[in-house]
Amino acid sequence: MKKLCAACLAVTSLLLFSGCATTEKKPAVVLTGNILVDGPNAIANGPKRDKVLWEYRTAAACMRAGRYPEAKQYLDDALLALGGIYGKDKDASKARGYFHEESKKTFIGEPYERVMAYYYRGILYWMDGEPDNARACFRSGQIEDSSSEGEQYNADYVLLDYLDGLASVKLGGDGSDAFKRALAEDKKFGKPPAYDAEANVLFFVEFSPGPRKYAAGEYREELHFSIARPPVHSAVVSVDGRTLRAHPYDDLWFQATTRGGRVMDHVLANKAVFKKSTDIAGDVGIIGGATTAMASRNQTGQEVGLGLLAAGIITKVVSSAATPAADTRAWDNLPRYLSFAALKLSPGPHVATIEFQAEGGAPLPNLTKTITINVPADKHDKVVFVSDASITPQTL
Repeated sequence: MKKLCAACLAVTSLLLFSGCATTEKKPAVVLTGNILVDGPNAIANGPKRDKVLWEYRTAAACMRAGRYPEAKQYLDDALLALGGIYGKDKDASKARGYFHEESKKTFIGEPYERVMAYYYRGILYWMDGEPDNARACFRSGQIEDSSSEGEQYNADYVLLDYLDGLASVKLGGDGSDAFKRALAEDKKFGKPPAYDAEANVLFFVEFSPGPRKYAAGEYREELHFSIARPPVHSAVVSVDGRTLRAHPYDDLWFQATTRGGRVMDHVLANKAVFKKSTDIAGDVGIIGGATTAMASRNQTGQEVGLGLLAAGIITKVVSSAATPAADTRAWDNLPRYLSFAALKLSPGPHVATIEFQAEGGAPLPNLTKTITINVPADKHDKVVFVSDASITPQTL
C-alpha cells in the first residue's frame, strides 16, 4: 500500500510539474494603441506564435495608410507561414492535444481571416500590374474558404469568384464560369455587374467593423462571434460626374459564422468531452475509493478502496491539466463588408470622391474620402483601395 501511494504521489507530481514546465514566458510588448507602431514592435519582440496575427493586423493598417510596399512584405511573410504551418509547427501539433491551450499554437486564423490575407495580397498584385498573380491569390482564398479542420465545404465568397473571372477576362480568357458562380453565391445583396473588359480603374472598397471572437461554454471551449451594428451599409464612388454604387457583396460576419452557408459555431468538442469525462471519473474514484476504504473491515478491502482513491486523485489531476479553452485571438481590424466597382477613365489625373452611407442611404460626411487617381496611358489597370478607415486625401 505504501508503494501504491508513493507511486500515485509521483505521478501526480509529474503531471503538475510538467504543466508548469511548459508555461511560456511572454516577452514584454508595450502597446501604444497605434497599430503602425505596435505591429512592427510585436512582430519583432513579441511571442513567435503571435507573429502572423500581428502581420495580418499591420498589413491591413498599412493598406489603409497607403503604405502598400510594407503591406506586401507583411502579407508575404504571413502567407509563407500559412503555407506550411501544420506540417512543421510543433506548437500547432501540441495544441491539438488535450493538455495544451489553443492559444499556444502559432496563429494562422480562422478560414475567413486566412481568406482576407489572400484577398489583400491579390489586390496588391493587381495594383502592381499582375492580374495573373492576383487571380492565383483569389483562388487560394477560395480554397481556404472551402476547407476547415479536415472538412470540405462550398466556397461562397462572391468577390473571390467575380474577381477570378474578371482577371481572366483582362488576361484575354473566359471568365464566364467564375461569373456564374459569383451570381449563384449572392443571396443577400445586389448582384455584381457584367464584366467590362475596357474598365481600367478598379475600386476595392471595404467598410464597417468586422466580427469579434469570444469564448463560451462550461470550459470556454465554444468559439463564438459577435458583431456590432454596422455604421456603414454602402458606398458611392463619384468621379468626373459619374456615380457608381458600391454595394456590399461579401459579409465577413456571415463568413465567420458559417461553413458553406450553414450556420455553425466552433466547439473544441474532443477536449471538452475529455475534460468532463475525466473530471467525473475522478470524482467517482475519490468518492468510491474513500467509501470503500472506510467501510471495509479487512486489509484487502481497504487497499482496494485506497487504490481507487489514488486513481481518482490522479484522474482529477489529468482533468485539470486538460485545456479545451477556445482561441479568441483575432485579426481585429478587419472590415465587415467587401465591395467593388470599376469604370473606364481617360489617361491622366482624376479626382474621385468615395462617400460612405448609413442604413437608408444617409451620407456620413466624416468618412468621405478624396483620392486623386493618375490613370496610366498604357493598358494597365489603375487599382484603388479604399476603406472607411483610410487616410484622406490620397494620391495614387
